[in-house]
Amino acid sequence: MGGEYCGRVPVRPRIRPDVLLAVMAGGAVGAGLRALLLLPAAGGGRTEVVAITLVENVVGSLMLGIVVAILGDRRPRLRAFAGTGVLGGFTTYSTFAVQTVQLTVPPTVDAAAAALLLALASLLLGLLAALGGLAIGRRLTGARPGSDAPREAE
Repeated sequence: MGGEYCGRVPVRPRIRPDVLLAVMAGGAVGAGLRALLLLPAAGGGRTEVVAITLVENVVGSLMLGIVVAILGDRRPRLRAFAGTGVLGGFTTYSTFAVQTVQLTVPPTVDAAAAALLLALASLLLGLLAALGGLAIGRRLTGARPGSDAPREAE
C-alpha cells in the first residue's frame, strides 16, 4: 500500500522564507512610516494622536484594497511586502482599540459618546476606504468586480 515508511514525515513550510522576509521588511517600513506621522503630535494632546491613528487606518484600508485588487494572487512576495508588511505595519488595530478605551477615562457620558463615535467612524470609514481601494485597483487593472484577473480585450 503506497511507499515504504522511511522514518521521516515530509514537512511543508506554511510560509516560504522569501515571503516571510518580505513581510518582515515591509512591516519595518510600515511601522516606521506610522511613527513618522505621529512625530508632529509628540507632546501634543490625545486628540491629535487619536486623529492621526484614525487617518492612518483609513488610508491603510484604502491602500490595502488597491494592493489586493491589483495583485490578487499574483506576485506573492510583492503582495506580502506591500500588503501584509507595509500596510499591516502602517495600520494598527491594537492602538485604535486602546485609544478608544482610553477615551472613556474619566468615565463620563461625553467620554463614552466620544469613544463610541471613534469606534463607529473607524469601522465605517475603514470599510468604505477598503471598498473604494478595491474599486480603484480593479479600475486600474481593468478587472471585473469579484475577479482577480484583468479583463480580456473586447
